[in-house]
Amino acid sequence: MGIGVLLAVVDPGNHEAWLICAALGPVAIGLNFVVKLIVRRPRPELAGLPPLGGAPSSLSFPSAHATSSFAVATAMTRVAPEAAIAFVLAAALALGRPYLGMHYPSDVLVGAALGVVLGLIVPLSL
Repeated sequence: MGIGVLLAVVDPGNHEAWLICAALGPVAIGLNFVVKLIVRRPRPELAGLPPLGGAPSSLSFPSAHATSSFAVATAMTRVAPEAAIAFVLAAALALGRPYLGMHYPSDVLVGAALGVVLGLIVPLSL
């Protein structure tokens, strides 16, 4: 959020678009939680391999980290194409979720896809 607000200040020509980017992360997490409540898929449980991280809920599908990071990466790239480096960061974050034992790979893939769709709501910068 902070980066989006900062960019709205330093790039007044895209002020509104950067503010949308700033708000998109929390919006994506909220929407993601609604999907989790509908699907109700439990997090992975592997005997002898406890998860390496904690989570605020026991629900797994889709990954909120993947959803929010890909939503913001998509949105920022639409405002400034040079921000595409954000996809590298989003992918690194998302790929770590199964490793940490927090998600199935399909949780991450669907979360990333949902995030990209959400990111497309940001208008292209002209």
